[in-house]
Amino acid sequence: MIPRIIDIINRNETFLITSHERPDGDALGSELALYHMLRAGGKEATVYNQDQTPGHYRFLPGAAVIVHELPPTESFDAAFILDCSELERVGLEAGRIRKVRQMVNIDHHVSNGAFCDATLLDPGASSTGELIFRLAEAMALPLTPEMATNLYAALLTDTGGFCYGNTTRDCLVIAGRLVENGARPQWISENIYENAPLVKIRLLTVVLESLALDLNGKVGSMIVTQENLARTGALQEHTEGFVDLPRTIEGVEISILFSELEENHFKLSLRSKGRFDVERVAGKFGGGGHVNAAGCRIRGDIATVKRLVLEQIEAAD
Repeated sequence: MIPRIIDIINRNETFLITSHERPDGDALGSELALYHMLRAGGKEATVYNQDQTPGHYRFLPGAAVIVHELPPTESFDAAFILDCSELERVGLEAGRIRKVRQMVNIDHHVSNGAFCDATLLDPGASSTGELIFRLAEAMALPLTPEMATNLYAALLTDTGGFCYGNTTRDCLVIAGRLVENGARPQWISENIYENAPLVKIRLLTVVLESLALDLNGKVGSMIVTQENLARTGALQEHTEGFVDLPRTIEGVEISILFSELEENHFKLSLRSKGRFDVERVAGKFGGGGHVNAAGCRIRGDIATVKRLVLEQIEAAD
């Protein structure tokens, strides 16, 4: 499929690059690396995300070029949809993007629906950033420090700092190659993991009060409410990383973060250790992801939502 994607790049001049709502490090790093790759090849590229870039990712080279509105008259020869298992995940502009003449999807989610003209899909890849690296290699593009930094951030964040089960040999070899080409691991890690605004820590102290253990201590969960956000002045983006905390408790195999988007509407982030497949649980509610990291959205009051999820976990065990 990579030769097909390279052909699409060669035959077109103007490209839209986008990813899912509430972009994470893999989405942003992949988008910006591809942006620099296309520009290096003399192409025009626009990076669009519906939601703002979280503060701890704004150091990424090229982050300032990301737009959050598409001019109504602007058109593109082709569109890249990255780190998305379905087009609707890009948000409100999905309908307009669907009309672009050629669409390319690059993704590593097992639940991908293959909705584009060309799809580079590898659920065994650590991240979408790993697939963008493969594309750069196939294009014989020299890796610049800007590309390397963005791709390193993509790999780093989607592997949980190279700690998750998707930290493969290939992933680490690629990370080494990125360092050779200008990525600075300490600087990147400090910006992402050691640059939290005070409101995030204040939010965490409140959210920790909701910590609960269920199913004989196997499941740890926390809840972020709209009242928590209002009380601390924090935003949804400041909850990134919270889901990993319950998993650090002895005996906990599965961690869940319930984030209230609006009344009776929750976004769930699920993480697991070992072989427990949280993607199967998320899939029961229309979500998806990977074996050890997945997400979904559920409507209902928190007591009902939590009960439904715990029932699915118990049934899947």
